[in-house]
Amino acid sequence: MNPYIDLTIIAAKTAILVLGGSITYYALRAYDRTGDRSLRELGIGFGIVTVGALLGGVSHQIIGADLAVGIAVDGLLTAVGFGVIVYSLYLE
Repeated sequence: MNPYIDLTIIAAKTAILVLGGSITYYALRAYDRTGDRSLRELGIGFGIVTVGALLGGVSHQIIGADLAVGIAVDGLLTAVGFGVIVYSLYLE
């Protein structure tokens, strides 16, 4: 595989980990302050999306699985996380 592609994947997954982790942290911190369940669910949803990106990258870069496996893991957990985020927006 092209080393520039690997470097791009690593950079993108690192950015997703940092930014997604920050969103998760601040949403859960806001939940602790306010007790608003929708903020907890929002944090959980972004956490799932972030973990999906991390596991997708790890499966490809470290474990050596096919890129398609990494994309599938990432995509599945992103879909689940977005589902939780949508649910958090409907909570009252």
